[in-house]
Amino acid sequence: MAAASPAHRHPKRRRLSPGPTPLQPPLDSLADELLFLVLDRVAAADPRALKSFALASRACHAAESRHRRILRPLRADLLPAALARYPSASRLDLSLCARVPDAALAAVPSGSSSLRAVDLSRSSGFGAAGLAALATACPDLADLDLSNGVHLGDAAAAEVARMRRLRRLSLSRCKALTDMGLGCVAVGCTDLRDLSLKWCLGVTDLGIQLLALKCKKITTLDLSYTMITKQSFLAIMKLPKLQVLTLLGCIGIDDDALCSLEKECSKSLQVLDMSHCQNITDVGVSSIVKLVPNLLELDLSYCCPVTPFMVRSLQKISKLQTLKLEGCKFMADALKAIGSSCVSIRELSLSKCSGVTDTELSFAVSKLKDLQKLDITCCRNITDVSVAAITGSCTSLISLRMESCSHVSSGALQLIGKHCSHLEELDLTDSDLDDEGLKAVARCSNLSSLKIGICLRISDEGLTHIGKSCPKLRDIDLYRCGGISDDGVIQIAQGCPVLESINLSYCTEITDRSLMSLSKCTKLNTLEIRGCPRVSSAGISEIAMGCRLLSKLDIKKCFEINDVGMLYLSQFSHCLRQINLSYCSVTDIGLLSLSSICGLQNMTIVHLAGITPNGLIAALMVCGGLTKVKLHEAFKSMMHPRMLKNVEARGCVFQWIDKPFKVEVEPCDVWKQQSQDVLAR
Repeated sequence: MAAASPAHRHPKRRRLSPGPTPLQPPLDSLADELLFLVLDRVAAADPRALKSFALASRACHAAESRHRRILRPLRADLLPAALARYPSASRLDLSLCARVPDAALAAVPSGSSSLRAVDLSRSSGFGAAGLAALATACPDLADLDLSNGVHLGDAAAAEVARMRRLRRLSLSRCKALTDMGLGCVAVGCTDLRDLSLKWCLGVTDLGIQLLALKCKKITTLDLSYTMITKQSFLAIMKLPKLQVLTLLGCIGIDDDALCSLEKECSKSLQVLDMSHCQNITDVGVSSIVKLVPNLLELDLSYCCPVTPFMVRSLQKISKLQTLKLEGCKFMADALKAIGSSCVSIRELSLSKCSGVTDTELSFAVSKLKDLQKLDITCCRNITDVSVAAITGSCTSLISLRMESCSHVSSGALQLIGKHCSHLEELDLTDSDLDDEGLKAVARCSNLSSLKIGICLRISDEGLTHIGKSCPKLRDIDLYRCGGISDDGVIQIAQGCPVLESINLSYCTEITDRSLMSLSKCTKLNTLEIRGCPRVSSAGISEIAMGCRLLSKLDIKKCFEINDVGMLYLSQFSHCLRQINLSYCSVTDIGLLSLSSICGLQNMTIVHLAGITPNGLIAALMVCGGLTKVKLHEAFKSMMHPRMLKNVEARGCVFQWIDKPFKVEVEPCDVWKQQSQDVLAR
């Protein structure tokens, strides 16, 4: 028999060798610390990218879940799912939820041991029952913000007292709180370090004294606009670790209270704010400063006339670095005394002070060689003499604010850029600044904030210098700078890649070209183009697609912006929180599309001809996150009261505006002259 051909022979059985070992997923080989550093950088570049990262794979999903530390849900009903998805979150921010009912807080899983901080500062709808559930679920809670809880009273405070590990608590504007509720907090939360009782009008000396008796670890205390008097003030000042005390608007604090302090009052105090305390004089101030030798910051704004006697007493505070005297009247030689007595000053605020002259200011700054921040806003009597002294002596300035110093010439303003090259913040609003001045200012390459609104002599040429030399610029205000156009804005957009906020309101020459260039600034979150009639929905569409972090938008009197722009915003601007649509060409369609933005909180829609009552009602019912809506008074009678109550029950406040319809925009020079006439009268 013929042998089988090779083609028909059975192939030899081969022993299968094990294949290559599957590669370990790259993410699994990284330690959490390294992986979290990567995610931190991703979030810093674009917070939305974290969601995309989580969708890439199961490993990415798990890593992003472990990494997240802050939760900021848009709706309270999403809270249980969010906590389950991110078990490592330590901070819960509910400020985007207009209404948080007790049931939502009760849904927090019991034993949420990772949560350390909860922010309910802008929320309503919860009470004692919700706080009781929160206290049970989060036994290790250390930080609780209940600011603006006007509905919260003593029963709620009693539940807060169960959170015995609280170290920071804000009860600002909890106007229903009384001494009884504060007493519960004082007895239960003895570990408190930071407490705010601002605008707690029901709290008196009795509650404050008990607080001082029980909470000996307090370092920061805000009692602004409370009814405290001498009795509790003495107890507060003996707190052994108190570092920051704010008494803004406490009219019960007078010279008698300040002069009655004993030598054993707290030596740890570093920051004291007595602004708007109208019943104290230089005598009381001189008395208290002798007993606080370690004070670093003193705020006496809108308090009492500044006398040489009071200023000389500040010599007792050898470490004083910040002195705020906004709105005070300076007596003769008082400002000179600051230069002689407060040589350690780093920050000096003289905003809206009367009695500030060239002679005294020049002498003061000549002595304050280490001054870093100076505010002389609305000091209308100073001239080029003061600016020459400031720029000649204070070359280390990082902040200079001199809005509405109308007697300073453009030539003197050039000295700022030539001699103060370390500036990071500069406010020259309503000044004689021109392009040569901006060219000099451009030498300040570290500028992050530049406010030059109502400077009618600047043009695109000046902005070109800023765009080329100030790459760190984050905030620029060009309000009513009528001499600029698209070319100048384009230079800013191209040269300032980290720009976050720009105000172009009433810059009537700008067009969609400006918006298209700004759309490349991916960090932009605030855009104000009110009264810019030449921009349209085409420009807004580019902004929506390019600036995904946009949170505040003012397009009032931008007549060419219509529903198309709103459709793009609804599709791409998911971070939008505040918008002004007044006088635009938006109709019911555009308004309804905007209502799909879950986080939208604040809308102004006055004088919108294309909006009907039915369209407005539909948008309000759909947009569940609204906290404030400004409407024209005429709509009030067209909307059913029950519907308004339903929207208000979700936490929304209506503000009814009765302003006449006015389309015309005054030219910038005419508007400025009218403003000066009003000030002159």
